[in-house]
Amino acid sequence: MKKTLFLVLTIFIISCNSKTESEVDFTTIFEKSNGKETPEYKDVISYYEDLAKEYSQISLFSFGQTDAGKPLHLVVFNSNAIFNVDEITKSTKNRILINNGIHPGESDGIDASMLLLRDIVQNDSLQKKYKNTLIAVIPVYNIGGALNRNSHTRANQNGPVSYGFRGNARNYDLNRDFIKQDTKNAAAFAEIFHTVNPDVFIDNHVSNGADYQYAITHLFTQHNKLGGNLGAFLENEMRPQIEKSLEEKNILITPYVNVWGTTPEKGFSQFLDSPRYSTGYTTLFHTLGLMVETHMLKPYKIRVEQTYQLMLSAFDFTENNSAKIKELRKNAVAELLAEKSYAIAFKEDKENPTKLQFKGYEAQTLESKVTNGRRLFYDTTKPFTKATNYYNNFIATKEIDIPKAYILKQGWHKIVERLDNNKIEYTRLKKDTSLMVETNHIADFKTRTAPYEGHYLHYNTSITKSKKEIHFKAGDLYISTNQKGVRYLLETLETEATDSFFNWNFFDTILQQKEGYSAYVFEDIAEKILLENTSIKAKFEEKMKDDSFAKSASAQLDFIYKNSPYYESAHLQLPIYKIY
Repeated sequence: MKKTLFLVLTIFIISCNSKTESEVDFTTIFEKSNGKETPEYKDVISYYEDLAKEYSQISLFSFGQTDAGKPLHLVVFNSNAIFNVDEITKSTKNRILINNGIHPGESDGIDASMLLLRDIVQNDSLQKKYKNTLIAVIPVYNIGGALNRNSHTRANQNGPVSYGFRGNARNYDLNRDFIKQDTKNAAAFAEIFHTVNPDVFIDNHVSNGADYQYAITHLFTQHNKLGGNLGAFLENEMRPQIEKSLEEKNILITPYVNVWGTTPEKGFSQFLDSPRYSTGYTTLFHTLGLMVETHMLKPYKIRVEQTYQLMLSAFDFTENNSAKIKELRKNAVAELLAEKSYAIAFKEDKENPTKLQFKGYEAQTLESKVTNGRRLFYDTTKPFTKATNYYNNFIATKEIDIPKAYILKQGWHKIVERLDNNKIEYTRLKKDTSLMVETNHIADFKTRTAPYEGHYLHYNTSITKSKKEIHFKAGDLYISTNQKGVRYLLETLETEATDSFFNWNFFDTILQQKEGYSAYVFEDIAEKILLENTSIKAKFEEKMKDDSFAKSASAQLDFIYKNSPYYESAHLQLPIYKIY
């Protein structure tokens, strides 16, 4: 009798101190404001904490730190409760990773994801539909920017009422930081990304630029750059099927309108997402990437609702094509290595555009009422549908031979940190060793004259190659290309690649000559060199045929110095060596 009474009292106490599903209000600020407001950062996290407490299918994890001093959160939907990140890594389900708030003023995905995860756990049919899918959501990636809340910095945007700022806590644009990883945010993202290992990645944004009828556009990673069977699958199956799914929901969608200073109907190019950008980075690990770009001038409510529907369409596509996606990703490394070469630079194929039936607005230039110039004006009372060239096919302009391995000399700690962050496999030489390798020297490069995301970025870089026997020390890194991260290696360690570590200034110390000479002393040494070394003398005499060189005594002496054993081998030589 006492035991029964105790049980009754226990049940009563528990029921009084816990909320039932009917008592918890998961109506979002977006809904309460009729689509005009987005929650503050603390309210987003609080919402997911409550959702995780109420529904076992939702889990909330934190990873590392961000520049704002707060951890990066990950919300996970799984039909069976999960309690640690190892269960995410070991899961054999479809894996989808959604990133929100990389630019917190573009908050559409933040609200859409809150609605979506809530609706899935509160709807039995949706739970059943996605029982084989693990959905991971970064609720707010740029926490520092989200905390810097205002109502004015998105001058061209139609809502919400207030929002976060584009720069993070250190004023970095995080969608330029995925390769260089200057921020703690990017390091934490890498940890999340490699934990989830997503089959599909979605990054939610809001566009700027031209005006047109669409409230939502898509920016799939460029299919030629992705390459191989994955690239063909993305372009020929994933993109058209998701477009068709949205059309069946009466949602108009078009490729991201990459237009500045002109109007879309004149034709526009697909955006080439190099690895500094989110979908360019995720591509390096054979993930199908999709950036969502809603249109800034459309009402916030519509933008969020259409982002919600696009994500549902992406979930459905992933579920329906699960086996094929996994097989393509599984075979991607072997397929790439079998090609022997890899494209590191592209240009638009102007001869092979895709024809769009583009839905835009008539545009004209009018006299400005503000300045003494003219302004562009889109007349939304004059919609049109016009055949428009969309240049979404690209041609490789530079390819490199894929080496068997790279050797990186120890001491380049920032590079090693990034290799570790991205789960790159390597070993260290156990003893001093001499190996015949390809060495690379910087031949030429250009540098931006203005700072760009904390760097003076190099571009148009070229190298000279030579084969030499190099003495390596115990502890130097041997990095095989036969691994999942091969594309990451090719895009960062190949100096001429757009977002190589060299172009992002990681090796700038090799550009500065450390030793030199006094001309009056070296004159005697130079004379002896020309007398004793016929090869250097022949090069010197050939160079003297150049009039400008022949008129410069200092250039002549420097030429002899740089072709002599006195010139330091480290100048312009990259500490990365290749084995074929």
